[in-house]
Amino acid sequence: MNWNHFVYFATPAVLLWMLGAWAAWKSRGRAAFALTAAGLLVFFSFILAIWISLERPPLRTMGETRLWYSFFLPLAGIIVYSRWRYKWILSFSTLMAIVFICVNLFKPEIHNKTLMPALQSPWFAPHVIVYMFCYAMFGAATLMALYFLFKRPSSPKSREDAARPAPRSSLSALDNMVYVGYCFMTLGMLFGALWAKEAWGHYWAWDPKETWAAITWFAYLVYIHLRIARPQAEKPALWTLVVAFLLLQMCWWGINYLPSAQGVSVHTYNT
Repeated sequence: MNWNHFVYFATPAVLLWMLGAWAAWKSRGRAAFALTAAGLLVFFSFILAIWISLERPPLRTMGETRLWYSFFLPLAGIIVYSRWRYKWILSFSTLMAIVFICVNLFKPEIHNKTLMPALQSPWFAPHVIVYMFCYAMFGAATLMALYFLFKRPSSPKSREDAARPAPRSSLSALDNMVYVGYCFMTLGMLFGALWAKEAWGHYWAWDPKETWAAITWFAYLVYIHLRIARPQAEKPALWTLVVAFLLLQMCWWGINYLPSAQGVSVHTYNT
């Protein structure tokens, strides 16, 4: 098994996810679950096969992390759908997964068996996998926040309602998504600290990646505090969530382009 076989797994997986998203729009819950789960199984089969082929977890390069993100987006989508029955969530998760899959198809990176000694730790795989899941949850939460910020009513009556706060149940669902993502982010940071202690002898070193991870962690903490302390201040909280997601992108891949990280950070993705 090698990366040339990726398209043969990605194509049926995407088709199944698209059918699952269509079933969700048609309020066919069982079909949505079955089709999305089947797509996840097909896609994870490739992850498992390439894991065996590389003789290491496919988590080192940016392309390999995109592989996991493509898997966790529909997984997060089906979890959210199962809890709150948002019809759009599977369409969003499928669309975003397609974007990352296409990047891996049209701009493949070099994937090999080489794994530096520091990455040969039992904490490495859970650290990255947990982070990928939290990224997917935060992505879905950010889309919902943008919907609340920019939705435009179509009738005079709904325009009058536009000045009113978003439905409490909807914002509660958004909060729950952030809470889940934040828990996984915190768990990922703890795994990373244990990994760093084993690999380099210290839990934290203010590496550029670690610094941006801390900034992102505090940004989402600000959102949580705003929602608890000032539940009526919805727009500032929603904008905070959008900014936090932008910081998350800097933490994930933006640091690869920072001069301070070139040749210094042990977290920069390279081939």
